[in-house]
Amino acid sequence: MNARVDHLIDEALALAPDERSAVMIALLDSLDGEDEATVAKAWANEIRQRKSDLRSGVTQAVPWAEARSRLNAL
Repeated sequence: MNARVDHLIDEALALAPDERSAVMIALLDSLDGEDEATVAKAWANEIRQRKSDLRSGVTQAVPWAEARSRLNAL
């Protein structure tokens, strides 16, 4: 990377977590490489894989209260 990018990253990392999140979302939204059909297909594949993992026992589900607690702790 170049000095400008390094400086921008350092500045972004110094932000509060909610501000870093806003910057990240804005940067991701600015990327035009993926069309909606490609993204939808990727999500469909992800859902199929997660469903398969649950059915086969590779992944274990957790109660919503526990999942919500984990998310709130982030």
